[in-house]
Amino acid sequence: MIITINGNSMKFDGPQPLSVIIRAMLPDTCDQVFACFVNGAVIELKSIVDKSAELIPITYRDEEGKRIYERSLRFVLLLAARELFPDYHVRIEHSIGQGVYLLLEGRRLYPGDVEALEGMMRDFIKRDLPFVRTRWSREAAIDYFLAQGDQDKANLLSYRPYNYFDIYTCGGMSEYFYGAMLPSTGMLKTFALRARAPGLVLLLPDRDKPDIVSTYMSLPKNMAVFAQSNYWCRVLNCGTASELNDLIAHNKLRDFIRVNEAFHSKTISEIAEDIVNRGARAIFIAGPSSSGKTTFANRLCIHLRVSGMNPVIVSMDDFYRNRDELPLEADGMPDLEALSALDVPYLQSCINSLLAGRETEMPRFVFSKHRRSDKTVKMQIGANCPLIIEGIHGLNPALHKTIDSQLICRIYISQLTTINLDRHNRIRTTDARLLRRIVRDYQFRATPPLKTLEMWDSVRRGEERWIFPYQENADIVFNSALHYELPVLKTISFNILSQVPQTSPYYIKCSRILKILNYMLPVKEDVFNEIPPLSILREFIGGNTLYQDDL
Repeated sequence: MIITINGNSMKFDGPQPLSVIIRAMLPDTCDQVFACFVNGAVIELKSIVDKSAELIPITYRDEEGKRIYERSLRFVLLLAARELFPDYHVRIEHSIGQGVYLLLEGRRLYPGDVEALEGMMRDFIKRDLPFVRTRWSREAAIDYFLAQGDQDKANLLSYRPYNYFDIYTCGGMSEYFYGAMLPSTGMLKTFALRARAPGLVLLLPDRDKPDIVSTYMSLPKNMAVFAQSNYWCRVLNCGTASELNDLIAHNKLRDFIRVNEAFHSKTISEIAEDIVNRGARAIFIAGPSSSGKTTFANRLCIHLRVSGMNPVIVSMDDFYRNRDELPLEADGMPDLEALSALDVPYLQSCINSLLAGRETEMPRFVFSKHRRSDKTVKMQIGANCPLIIEGIHGLNPALHKTIDSQLICRIYISQLTTINLDRHNRIRTTDARLLRRIVRDYQFRATPPLKTLEMWDSVRRGEERWIFPYQENADIVFNSALHYELPVLKTISFNILSQVPQTSPYYIKCSRILKILNYMLPVKEDVFNEIPPLSILREFIGGNTLYQDDL
């Protein structure tokens, strides 16, 4: 058989383990390869390759490589926790910087506990224990996890529409991790644990320098919002996909929707009250793609009006430079995400002029022509007219350095999912946002899923450079996640996502989302009527009465 990697081919006599092929064809970098793509599918290093194929190596610099490494490292952490704290369950919470935050349910972890866990993990890694994959029947898997006290995982597996599961066993413990793994613990040398009461942070390798541990980031505001959302999930008894499925199966989702939406309304009302009490007149709103910034800005205006204000929305998009003036990315394409894509001095001048009470000529950008219009719109505001300024650079200090800081309020908005698949497997916020964007683009922007998937890496690079580094600059953080949204989005998206061909280079992104949705029950269409017309979710599924469905 003929195997091709990076344009080079080699002949092998008969079937070979992928690890043998990688060592033969990439001898200098074989230790950096975690798996390979073959026709859109991921094959592990232990897999047998039995026919000619073109292989695409997966390393830590690839998103799938990061996920493989993290899954395997989480397994080792669970092994260590079982040894040291056998009476407690680990719960994986969410990302924090380039790490993962987790808790021991019912126990506070102290620095000494965390040091002991890291030492035990390094011992398992030094022993180079194999991860052994075997296929279990649905009944055997459910019985095993029930016996281990993993009720949430057993319940979730009962909803999966398949009769078998590929289970990994290592060190006498078996787990189900919804994705590919490394062959053994010995490949997991780069990590660290950091105490963060009441839990800890598992620090992963740095995305740009995988041979060193990533820098610990505190992110107290971000963590506080996650903690608040987790609290509400516990109050509502819905912290996992199986509990969400139970609500759907027992026709209780309508009430859950009402409570979720009421919580959003209460929070936005409190934000409006905070803005009034601050005396803020320039409210900057920023957040990553598909966070619901547009709907949030409009709803915030409504609540400010209830407080006696007369807010005015200013779009940063109108301050884009003309197409031929834009900075370029490495591939020669215009960089629409860069701060310099905006005419920042012009934006600052207009805001200061408005805040001073002067009549101001405001620009309008014509996106169909990629140019600013020759015509402007006159605007003048009073003392009770705060400006709502929405755009991805809203938290960048370079944007407001000429504006009176006492008049500014900065708001960060993001979809911070706190619903887990089960205790040990989180749903990533980036996957949830991508699903929102796929649904919106397909329905209202005539953009097929493949095009959205193709653009996503560029969008994420822009977020990492221009949004996330400034999130802690926010005075207020708003979580736009709605804990009921994934089953709703599944009902709309599952069929269109299933049409993405496995031969597509973007199939793996689609596959990750489909794996999550496979564990969600669909929602009956009549339940959609319960979602309010001003809901942030309506920005993506349609029916938002704040504006037309042409977002």
